[in-house]
Amino acid sequence: MSGHKIITIGRQFGSGGREIGQKLAERLGIPLYDRRLVSMAAEALGVREEDAERVDETSLNSFVANYTVSPGMYMEYINAASYIQSFDETVFRKEAEIIRSLAEKGPCIIVGRCADYILKDRAECINVFICADKEDRKKRIGRLYNLTERKAAERIRRTDRERRYYYELHTGQDWGEIGSHQILFNVSLLGADKIVDYLELMYKS
Repeated sequence: MSGHKIITIGRQFGSGGREIGQKLAERLGIPLYDRRLVSMAAEALGVREEDAERVDETSLNSFVANYTVSPGMYMEYINAASYIQSFDETVFRKEAEIIRSLAEKGPCIIVGRCADYILKDRAECINVFICADKEDRKKRIGRLYNLTERKAAERIRRTDRERRYYYELHTGQDWGEIGSHQILFNVSLLGADKIVDYLELMYKS
């Protein structure tokens, strides 16, 4: 099948980007790939899914920040960091391979995983980034994960930082900036349903 359209969705944590993708996929009758890509990559590589999840859209910086270096353990730290970096690259390459294969097979929606960059040479790729005001994101994350406002804000900062690092490490582009994405949608200004409407019109045009 040729000439079919692919929609890639980048998103701030708590913006509702994944849910927008799900609603759009249901409306268009096409598959959505998000966390399924992790299990697909893990199966292809012959590794445990939970191991692949540890480096999926997360950063080496997060690993380093949580690694306690005791006296005399510096080389162990260096070796561990090198292994994580190598494993991250292996998982990323496998996910990229799977994303290209899925894009060749037919229309679909892909959330995150640098899919916009991986498919940048496809003419029929609609590349969007979903954002929202911080207060709205804190309320949403607090409700979804039963967190206090402070804990929700901390989780948003950490997850956004990791997604930014992961995206910029693998693409060399600025995460969430108009120079890196075709379209930016603010859920707080437009509402999720209106964004789904716009994306449906773009897909069908």
